[in-house]
This record gives sequence, C-alpha cells and structure tokens, in this order.
Amino acid sequence: MFSKIMVPVDLAHAARLDRALQMASDLAHLYKAEVVFVGVTTSQPSSMAHNPQEYAAKLDSFAAEQAGKRGIAASGCAVVSHDPAVDLEATLLKACSDIGAELIVMASHVPSVSDYLFHAHGGRVAEKAPVSVLVVRES
Repeated sequence: MFSKIMVPVDLAHAARLDRALQMASDLAHLYKAEVVFVGVTTSQPSSMAHNPQEYAAKLDSFAAEQAGKRGIAASGCAVVSHDPAVDLEATLLKACSDIGAELIVMASHVPSVSDYLFHAHGGRVAEKAPVSVLVVRES
C-alpha cells in the first residue's frame, strides 16, 4: 500500500519523537517501505548546525542510526527554508511531493492553551497534504 513514508523530524527534539518513529518503523515493516526522514533547516547558523551541509550530515547520521536500530531502509532529506516558523507546512508538503512519499507520519504534542491561538503543524499538514497523514501524539 505504501512504498515510501516521510517522517518530518526536528533534530533538536529527536529524543521526544519515539512514538512517531516507532509507528513509522512498524508501518515500514508492514509494507516493506522506505522511510525518509525530512528535516527543515535554515541557511543561517543555528544551534543544530553551522550550515545546511552540516545539518544534512547530521540528518543522514540520524537516519542511519534509525535504520540500524529499527531494521528499516531509511534515508535523510534536508530541506532549506528561509523562515521555518512561517513556511514549515509548505516546505514539508513540497518535500513530500519531491520525494514521492505516499504517507506522512509526524509527531504532535499534547495540546495546551496556546493551541487555541495557534494551530499545530501536524493539523495543517494533514489538512493540505495530497497523501494520508498519521499524526502521532507524543507525551
């Protein structure tokens, strides 16, 4: 049913993505699918990397670690955005199209008061994506 699964990851919060990573792994095993971890970075230095090339190398390392740990075929896809706070959803949707993903598995968070003012990224991606989206609530 699915041959390529896209999993957006924020490397700064990778330790809090376990449920979504496990779900993507389980689905990859079930459908013998490849998992593509998509990370969005800026061209400016950040706390994660000095430049997009360094970020891409870290994302590739993360993907290799996940592949070995979970026994899946996985790769990384680093995408540069001018302002991820503003265009994260559009950037992820373009990445989905570019890599040919048929399913997006992404982490969410426990809702809080701020969610009444600002929508979560997962909900907006699910609303606009041309493919199925599984939003996994992380605790």
